[in-house]
Amino acid sequence: MSSKVNHLRLLSRWKSTVQHSKQSCERNVRCLSTSTYRQPPPPPPRLPPGVSSSAIINAPKKIKTYPPPPSTRAKCPEPLVTFAVSQISLLDPRGSRTRLFSKTNPDSARVGDILLVRFKSGDPFAGVCINIRRRGIDTSILLRAQLTRIGTELWVKVYSPTVVGIEVVQRAEKRARRARLYYMRKPKHDRGNLSGTVDAYIRTRNLLGRGSVGNSQGRGATAGKTGGTKS
Repeated sequence: MSSKVNHLRLLSRWKSTVQHSKQSCERNVRCLSTSTYRQPPPPPPRLPPGVSSSAIINAPKKIKTYPPPPSTRAKCPEPLVTFAVSQISLLDPRGSRTRLFSKTNPDSARVGDILLVRFKSGDPFAGVCINIRRRGIDTSILLRAQLTRIGTELWVKVYSPTVVGIEVVQRAEKRARRARLYYMRKPKHDRGNLSGTVDAYIRTRNLLGRGSVGNSQGRGATAGKTGGTKS
């Protein structure tokens, strides 16, 4: 009895193994049938005689190069200076204000002169020029005057769009030995109220038939020469 049972067990095992092998074969057939078809690569081109495939593989590849972009340094070596010059030419097209405060101009305004500045809005301001800052487009002057017996100082941007014109009311008798006349802040050297000098200049200018001096060429220095009165 025992021998028959062992034979049956062996047959059952073989049956399970055969079934497992059949299932695996069906899976493999299904995978092969549903796999994507890839075309074979094209054959390599025929090489000319005397040229080996290793020489073509090891040959250096040609890389496409592009010319460098144009250099901004070569086109504009000093961009800040170029920008300042363009702005000055825009704000002062005739160059009258540039000549009025230029060091090379013998008739330029200097420290110690009485200047009259007219604005687009508000009253004009007249005062003694005690400092001139030449900074290109940021050139400015410091004027000092007395308003209601109180010393008042005003920085004026020469190229500001709000400035209509700058006139020289009176020239200094002597050339100042200093670049900044800050000592005029003391009561001993203060010029005091300048309304009388400015009114006399305006009356003389009206008698000569000259209108307001704006950006016209060379009028700022000429008006100060002929129209000013010395106290």
